[in-house]
Amino acid sequence: MKRFLKGVAMVCLVLGGCMTMKNDSIHQFSVKGRDGKNVRLEEFKGKVLLIVNTAMRCGFTPQYEALEAMYERLHDKGFEILDFPCNQFGQQAPGTDEEIYSFCQLNYHTAFPQFAKVEVNGANADPLFRHLVSNTTFQGFPPDGKIAPILEKMLSKADPDYASKPDIKWNFTKFLVDKNGKIVRRFEPTAPLSEVEAAVRELLEK
Repeated sequence: MKRFLKGVAMVCLVLGGCMTMKNDSIHQFSVKGRDGKNVRLEEFKGKVLLIVNTAMRCGFTPQYEALEAMYERLHDKGFEILDFPCNQFGQQAPGTDEEIYSFCQLNYHTAFPQFAKVEVNGANADPLFRHLVSNTTFQGFPPDGKIAPILEKMLSKADPDYASKPDIKWNFTKFLVDKNGKIVRRFEPTAPLSEVEAAVRELLEK
């Protein structure tokens, strides 16, 4: 049995984070902070989390303002936003971690935790985001009258079958996680933030 478990551990090490079971708690993961140090997500046990992949040169970047306002309203009730810059979508998160942080501070005065830049799709995807993607499905873009049709046209041109795949489609995709670290819901970038906040409040009350 010990030899078998050792073999499983080696396979998981090679595959990079496959130790997670279906929708197991995200508290098992560690991520890198802006300072390069590991942050264990078990530090957020008992908190409702909104995990977001962000970019600073995106049409959705102004969502930072509404996210910060939501954070200020709900943080004292046990809410955290975990911000992960990602440069995979249109190269819209250039610069160093410190440059991105300075941009967010200067323009949106964000107070929620921001971590080191990550990849969220593909072979080099961070294990946390592999877990988030493998336990959710693409929800479709709620019509916002402006950006949703552009995204749909662009993505379908690159891959006509894009909507059937669970990978993250664009910046500001959001994952709602309950106090036990279980993924509750995924919100695509065009989802109204009022809907996101309502879902957060519902979890905070449980």
